[in-house]
Amino acid sequence: MTKPELKPEPRPHTTPVAEAELRASDADRERVADLLRDAYAEGRLTMEEHSERIEAAYNAKTFGELAPLTRDLPAHRPISMEKPPLADVRPPLPPARQESPSMVAIFGGASRKGRWRVGSHLRAVAVFGGVEIDLTDAVFESPEVVIEVAAVFGGVDIKVPENVSLHGGGVGIFGGFDVKEQTAADPYAPVVRVKGAAVFGGCEAKPRRGKKLREWVRKQLDQ
Repeated sequence: MTKPELKPEPRPHTTPVAEAELRASDADRERVADLLRDAYAEGRLTMEEHSERIEAAYNAKTFGELAPLTRDLPAHRPISMEKPPLADVRPPLPPARQESPSMVAIFGGASRKGRWRVGSHLRAVAVFGGVEIDLTDAVFESPEVVIEVAAVFGGVDIKVPENVSLHGGGVGIFGGFDVKEQTAADPYAPVVRVKGAAVFGGCEAKPRRGKKLREWVRKQLDQ
């Protein structure tokens, strides 16, 4: 009597996940946001389009949700799991310096520029001297930075990246307090607020054209 032939049990069939359904990472969302910021700066997107796409980018959960946001842009780089070529990999930036939240210049000068960490509050005092604050290469650790200025027979000069919001104003007594206000198109961009007084002195805060901030703590919008 012949034994019955044993048939192998069928293996479970696993359907591969389409790339469009794969989960996107924070780095993928930031890469799309950078492309959208560049497109807005070049005039390819209106303010409304840019704001809508930026919000959609940060809320996207899959590659399929990210891809349409840059599909109609000339600088579009396909969103995929593949790593970028070595030529496109930027060298790591040096670590940002930790600095005091206060700057004081009395009969002298004080300057802060380069890669440094800026928190939620900064105080600048200039008495018969000058203070220079350059935020264009700083690393923002707070979604809002308040700069409190006191200039007496002195001056305070503040420069911010062109893609952050700049607001505020102060009192000028026999002096000037000039804040060139602007609102960033990116609703997640940091906000710099300048306030204080200039007595027989001056304060000027303005964007530095051609300098864009790329490192900051993202501000979460109210749901």
